[in-house]
Amino acid sequence: MDQPSAHELVTAVREFIEKHAMPELQGRTAFHARVAANALAIVARQLEQATPAEAMERKRLKALLGIDGTLDELNRALCKAIRTGGLPWNDPRLGTHLTATTLAKIAIDQPAYAGYVHSPHRTGG
Repeated sequence: MDQPSAHELVTAVREFIEKHAMPELQGRTAFHARVAANALAIVARQLEQATPAEAMERKRLKALLGIDGTLDELNRALCKAIRTGGLPWNDPRLGTHLTATTLAKIAIDQPAYAGYVHSPHRTGG
């Protein structure tokens, strides 16, 4: 491949900020550089993890609801099923789905979050 991937570009910029720019900065500028580096880390994780996580979420929703559709359509159908009583809030399958979906989102957004790091349901890191 003759061009770096989006993930490689984002990672390179984040590493430059962390290793070269941040040590030279102070105060408010250093804070903003840390925020930028953290944002780039989230983008890198999204590029790497979001597609497989969304595919698994869609697969769980299809099994749970017994219908097919886009992820957005299935989530809307899930909300409707819960709201109308078609799917009881205490159905263990719903709890399993919501836990897996939440952990996948936290793995992208805040993988160092203590509740995620110590979760007995976590499958990876």
